[in-house]
Amino acid sequence: MDWNSLKVFLAIARRGSLSGAANDLVVNHSTIFRRLNTFEKNIGGNLFERINNRYELTALGHELLDLAQNIENSFDGIERHIVGKDFEPKGVVKITAPNNIAYRFLPRYITDFNIEYPEIQIELLVSNLEFNMSNRQADIAVRATSAPPEHLIGRQVSTLNWSVFGSKKYEKRFGLPTRIDQLKKHSLIGATGTMNRLPAFIWLDKHLSIQIITRCDDLTAMSYFVESGQGLAILPDDQCRPGLKRLFGFKESQASHLWLLTHPDLRNVERIKLVMQHLAKAFSKEW
Repeated sequence: MDWNSLKVFLAIARRGSLSGAANDLVVNHSTIFRRLNTFEKNIGGNLFERINNRYELTALGHELLDLAQNIENSFDGIERHIVGKDFEPKGVVKITAPNNIAYRFLPRYITDFNIEYPEIQIELLVSNLEFNMSNRQADIAVRATSAPPEHLIGRQVSTLNWSVFGSKKYEKRFGLPTRIDQLKKHSLIGATGTMNRLPAFIWLDKHLSIQIITRCDDLTAMSYFVESGQGLAILPDDQCRPGLKRLFGFKESQASHLWLLTHPDLRNVERIKLVMQHLAKAFSKEW
């Protein structure tokens, strides 16, 4: 059995579509279709059935899934073990980070890093989604969280407090509050989607939902609505930039902790260790 066929099978099972699997494996749609057909022909049965434009596992597919995941974990373990013995300061390091960190901070940090280590190439994956670091979709994750995943290791590099932000455009039209009890007289930018679970926006919906005129599922987008003069917003302090005015601290929300995380098997890889050390030092100087 070809391991590449199993990778195609797993990618389709996870994404539920050929196009999603093709994106994950960086091949074209027709290649995924051809490999799946060949694989099913070789094993003598259908692994998927198409329901509502999604590829759903058949009974045979479910049976194969557990076996294929065990094989995948074994291959990932071999790769991490071998890579973990890499002591040369060269090669590729994949970093995943959320939008604002990726846009405003990492380009400066990485540029400075590459002056000293030109043979280490950085691949930046801009996303708030959790990447599978066991199979090295990413080597380092920059995440704001109060509880990092237990299967990863790393260090807390900064504490991000939350504040109420406004802008000069908004101030010219409506003035700006100086206390939290004055927010009930102002237009506010709120959250939607998964961001609604954050303590700041739970509080906002509970106490001032009637004042919310626009909602976003991304903090950076929210900050640009503030800059445009649409309203005020509660944001972590890393969003502070020219064009925004920090009005006062928001004590009702717990602080966010910024973490650098990696897989335990990769902690002694020289290039990953060097990048982690550089980022930790750079972030510690920001706030």
